[in-house]
Amino acid sequence: MQAALNIIGEDLKLVEEQFRIDLQSDVPLIRKVGEYVLSSGGKRVRPALLLLASRLSGYTANKAVPLASVIEFIHTATLLHDDVVDSASLRRGIASANTLWGNEASVLVGDFLFSKSFSLMVNVGSLDILRVLSDATTVIAEGEVMQLLCTGELDLTEEKYTDVVRSKTAILMSAACEAGALLGAAPTNLQQALADFGMDLGIAFQLMDDILDYVATEEDFGKSIGHDLEEGKITLPLIHTLRQCSESEREVISAVVEQDEMSLDDFRAVSSLVKQYGGIAYTIEIARFYVNRCKNHLAVFAPSPVREALLDLSEYVVTRNK
Repeated sequence: MQAALNIIGEDLKLVEEQFRIDLQSDVPLIRKVGEYVLSSGGKRVRPALLLLASRLSGYTANKAVPLASVIEFIHTATLLHDDVVDSASLRRGIASANTLWGNEASVLVGDFLFSKSFSLMVNVGSLDILRVLSDATTVIAEGEVMQLLCTGELDLTEEKYTDVVRSKTAILMSAACEAGALLGAAPTNLQQALADFGMDLGIAFQLMDDILDYVATEEDFGKSIGHDLEEGKITLPLIHTLRQCSESEREVISAVVEQDEMSLDDFRAVSSLVKQYGGIAYTIEIARFYVNRCKNHLAVFAPSPVREALLDLSEYVVTRNK
């Protein structure tokens, strides 16, 4: 992400400051939980996308940083809710908020961040941006429910899974890019190009997360390795494996997915099958396909350092290890 940081590094620092300002509340726990999640790290990909998209669209005024903070508010709210749904104990290598303060506090602070984000959107003064971001939050909620319904579904198709990824993960990256284009009053075709760029980048980003759940170390990944599998989430590496493996191997996978708790040996057994049948390599190939589409979307823009930074950001997605 270095090319992006060279251009918007100072703005990202301002986003962090804005986030803390926007967290102000008479309820101390809200600030404490919000700042804890914020300070736990994160790549700030979504605010970076909005800042870069706005610059690529020629925007030079002062609303990009507050709007990038809104994007991070929405993302942080989804993280708080996700960790409760997934019973996650780690987030970015440290104890998750629900581990420290409980599920109730995490859900309620997530609700605060969601509701606060809408009042902040209104302050930007653009109905089009409000529409894009409010529509995105609705789709994210639908994606969460879709994923819940797909839990443990061994016959989940790649197409259906990609639909879940678009709704749950990619839509916010798409909305960040489109909001940046709207700030810059870009022509409709360029708004769509940036929205499509964000969508395909988001899909590739999630696919690489799917891989890291099988191959990364907890120290690098910042989450419990194998947690998706333990939660019964059928992601693309496993979908590909289930298409290739024997019936007896499918039964092994099914038994692990159906368990409430997964042992290390269980994880190793499934992980070995995923690697044996090329689930990792296949998922990388598909992620690369979406990154290449990202490059095509940006071809409508004239060459510039900002465009190159967005291209570098898309390349980072398929080379990261955390």
